[in-house]
Amino acid sequence: MRVIVVGAGVVGTMHAWHAVSRGHEVVQIERESEARGASLRNFGQIWISGRAGGEELETALRARELWEGIGERVPGLGFRACGSLTPLRTAREVAVAEAAVARPDAAARGYKLLTAHEARAVNPALRGAFTAALWCERDAAVEPRTAQLALKQELLASGRYTYLGGREVREVVGTASVRDDHGDVHTGDAVILATGAWLGGLVRELAGPELPVRRVRLQMMQTDPLGEPLTTSVADADSFRYYPAYRGETLDALNAGQAQDPVAAEHRMQLLMVQRHDGGLTIGDTHEYEHPFAFDTVEEPYEHLTRVVEAFLGRPLPRIRHRWAGVYAQCTDTARVVHRQQVRDGVWLVTGPGGRGMTCSPAIAETTADQLGW
Repeated sequence: MRVIVVGAGVVGTMHAWHAVSRGHEVVQIERESEARGASLRNFGQIWISGRAGGEELETALRARELWEGIGERVPGLGFRACGSLTPLRTAREVAVAEAAVARPDAAARGYKLLTAHEARAVNPALRGAFTAALWCERDAAVEPRTAQLALKQELLASGRYTYLGGREVREVVGTASVRDDHGDVHTGDAVILATGAWLGGLVRELAGPELPVRRVRLQMMQTDPLGEPLTTSVADADSFRYYPAYRGETLDALNAGQAQDPVAAEHRMQLLMVQRHDGGLTIGDTHEYEHPFAFDTVEEPYEHLTRVVEAFLGRPLPRIRHRWAGVYAQCTDTARVVHRQQVRDGVWLVTGPGGRGMTCSPAIAETTADQLGW
């Protein structure tokens, strides 16, 4: 079988990975020379902790298993089973964490409520003031800016993989064939359109104007090296407001009785933080849903994140080295893990995982491969 994958972000690359792993030939086409979108502009977190119970959690746990196995084969991914801590400061925040630990699927997530002393034993860099912390043992991380490149090198070594960068697919011709902007036609047995947040042009033509997927913009930043290990990923209690696993009476009480910081509320923020291999910290993020998106980044979210992180660390942040914005595609029904649609004979569109893309992409691609009988 010959599979044409359009898009070299993490969703497209994982489709290429599964096809090659099952003995098929793959041609992957990317409109940039290398992927430049949301797959590089994220935390690199394999985030189990906040996923909704049921299909979303099952997908994330399967993806976590796949990521670990791929990481053993491809050390350049930088896979590490670091877990995460969410430091808690108030009784209402602790109550949300207690409810999470009481969930029937808490053991699958690796939830445990720790005292502040126990949390500092897990992550000594957290020297600031907090009373307890929610530990999620199953969370993990990879290096987002280099993961696709490492996967591509392993795919090239198979001898069944061709990468074509700097080519934009303009047209579907016949069955399971596409034409790029160089005029070349690429024919296979299946075409996977993994175009990320590129939802106009050919995607709109194929899927129609009512595609149930929206674009979301975010802001993030990265610091100079911290100078010490941050042994876990770190979140704050605003993540309880964002992730579906924490919904319930205790979250309602938190929202009613503990107002979110005005800047965080305006920009729909949570803190997520992970340390990169060079020691710097990737910190975010914001969520903007209304179109047209702003074309600039604003300082207030960065100032808010700096205050929150410095309070947890009990020390000043290193210099901020990078600031950036990114855009990802999210199903409008956020309970759906991904939008998978056959748009022509032999052509499937796979998009819309939202902030779950890095976490869930190996399992999303595996499901596609199974459904298409690869």
